Amino acid sequence: MNSAITSCEHPGPLQTVDGVLSSHEGGQGREKGGQPRSPSSSPLAYGVLDIPPWYLCIFLGVQHFLTALGGLVAVPLILAKDLCLQHDPLTQSYLISTMFFVSGICTLLQVFLGVRLPILQGGTFAFVAPSVAMLSLPTWKCPTWTLNASLVNTSSPEFTEEWQKRIRELQGAIMVASCVQMLVGFSGLIGFLMRFIGPLTVAPTIALVALPLFDTAGSDAGIHWGIAATTVFLIVLFSQYLKSIAVPVPVYGREKKCHTSKFYLFQVFPVLMGLCISWLLCFVLTVTNALPSVPTAYGYLARTDTKGNVLNQAPWFRLPYPGQWGRPTISLAGVFGIIAGVISSVVESVGDYYACARLVGAPPPPKHAINRGIGIEGLGCLLAGAWGTGNGTTSFSENVGALGITRGPQVGSRMVIVAAGCVLLLMGIFGKIGAAFATIPTPVIGGMFLVMFGVITAVGISNLQYVDMNSSRNLFVFGFSIYCGLAVPSWVNKNPEKVHTGILQLDQVIQVLLTTGMFVGGLLGFLLDNTIPGALC
Repeated sequence: MNSAITSCEHPGPLQTVDGVLSSHEGGQGREKGGQPRSPSSSPLAYGVLDIPPWYLCIFLGVQHFLTALGGLVAVPLILAKDLCLQHDPLTQSYLISTMFFVSGICTLLQVFLGVRLPILQGGTFAFVAPSVAMLSLPTWKCPTWTLNASLVNTSSPEFTEEWQKRIRELQGAIMVASCVQMLVGFSGLIGFLMRFIGPLTVAPTIALVALPLFDTAGSDAGIHWGIAATTVFLIVLFSQYLKSIAVPVPVYGREKKCHTSKFYLFQVFPVLMGLCISWLLCFVLTVTNALPSVPTAYGYLARTDTKGNVLNQAPWFRLPYPGQWGRPTISLAGVFGIIAGVISSVVESVGDYYACARLVGAPPPPKHAINRGIGIEGLGCLLAGAWGTGNGTTSFSENVGALGITRGPQVGSRMVIVAAGCVLLLMGIFGKIGAAFATIPTPVIGGMFLVMFGVITAVGISNLQYVDMNSSRNLFVFGFSIYCGLAVPSWVNKNPEKVHTGILQLDQVIQVLLTTGMFVGGLLGFLLDNTIPGALC
């Protein structure tokens, strides 16, 4: 039992890392008379097992897809630079499409075979840090010629092999690490492990998922700070200031026929709307030549015509398949790094399961359902590795938040998520969709990253609400863990030659782990929280 928790009541599900701009307003799932509400006593218009009309399933399925869109697109775009793909938007579009397709498969598996709650599956930020750490090893650093757009011929076999051998290394590491997740889930070990993982372990772990990415966000936003600031302003405006404003939309019903209904557009699609408007602004500035046309000038990459040929090059339809980048390769350093990400991802998902059940009026998921859910997520990571997304899959709490923020009659049916999974599959096959997102100007992406990474960090720190932060013990554990999670990776990155045991593979494992901030901070939080004496209330 974790001695840092000072509340006499169970602190509830832990906040999760992918909860970008989502609020878990769980009033529907609160206990009544000391017992959790069952689906039958929930105020939802459609419960977990109900089947809404087909048109409502499709509409809400598309809504869930669009709500999760920012997180789905962000991961491939973050990894592009370390995969040597920053000047190959066409391949970036293939990665985005593959992410959509695999997320659709994993969503259907989770709904039918896993925890069986209406919860979407998608890429996880928890795998980004160890992936970047692995690709930062001297063996996998991109050659200098790949950083110069004028020297990159994206159709040449040499360039193709440069990025494919890196993603194959990621694939192998993810596939092996996913077996660990399946073992933890299907064996029931997750229940035992969660006894020792408290908020003082989770808070630094999740906060350090996003904090080390400040350089990526700042570099992309710095391409044109005006465009990036506009993107940030729009996302914040929609998600925070206009979220309670309803927009009248025309609808058709059997009883009322044609009429208008209120829809909280800004609350549901803040990221998507912010991206689209900033994208349009960049297009206008490009057409009017307000942005520089010289490649070396400040703000050039804010132009929309720098990636405009991607839409023409991308096929209308492209079916992703396992092994599309070649046979995966495996290294110990990559496997151990991704395992650190798996642990973080598992903790996130458990919190999502409880939050989702509460919001749809279902009883708390039993242990066997949680075990099944984590096991299926491990299977999803295995599939993601086989298909070559460069990432794993986890439960998306944007989706959980969408269940809680919908005004009026709420729908908690699993069939809505089945529809969302089918939408993801179709979007993954429709090649032009991935290509469209690959053409987003760099500073627009940077603005989105600034908001998303800031919120992820705050979500991690919010787990401290479950502990007594007036305690000097708890302040020390958290402060020391998060500070070392920043300081140690920084030092190792600057002094890689100091990590030398005489065994190359061991050196690589140590370097990857010590340059993964969430591993360093999470491990210190875990050790200190479970060894320093504390008092339960």
